[in-house]
Amino acid sequence: MCNGAEISLTKGWNHTEYHSTLVSNYTEHIDLVSKAGYQNLICFSGNREGMDDETGLKNCVDGLKQIIGQAEKNKVVIVMELLNSKIDHKDQMCDNSKWGIELVKRVGSENFKLLYDIYHMQIDEGDVIRTITENHSYFGHFHTGGVPGRHEIDDTQELHYPAIMRAILATGYTGYVAQEFVPTKADKLAALEDGVRICDV
Repeated sequence: MCNGAEISLTKGWNHTEYHSTLVSNYTEHIDLVSKAGYQNLICFSGNREGMDDETGLKNCVDGLKQIIGQAEKNKVVIVMELLNSKIDHKDQMCDNSKWGIELVKRVGSENFKLLYDIYHMQIDEGDVIRTITENHSYFGHFHTGGVPGRHEIDDTQELHYPAIMRAILATGYTGYVAQEFVPTKADKLAALEDGVRICDV
């Protein structure tokens, strides 16, 4: 998952005042991602700041459609991350699957998808396996993380990752699952190895 075109997690496509900067940034980065041989480039909705869902959807569509043609031409997928607004990212607009999926539908391109962060979505909505199974065509990438605390994805927390990984595999997904947990163990590489092993189904 490439990054660097975004302004920040809080200033994103839902606010039109950032569109000129974002369009410029993403225009440059789409070419860089393509030339480097990668596929995915991350983006963010931004904070609500009092904005209603419908206005946010419209603004995001208006902005993203200015770059999606270039993404299609270069075979780059713009991927918006679903972030929880309960604990880590207060006021984030793209904080639930329903809103994110509606945005994907409105953009209407195979080159715009969601990053389904399992940690974030367990916090804000739960029902992880059903959501993945029923909506996998809208998801272009996955992140892990233990709940609570965003730590190791082992049996110390409430998510059973082998079952989640089997559900992802059953959808036909062949992309990456990124380990994005914050290790608590002294041997951080060993913690990462454990995470990879747990997900290897």
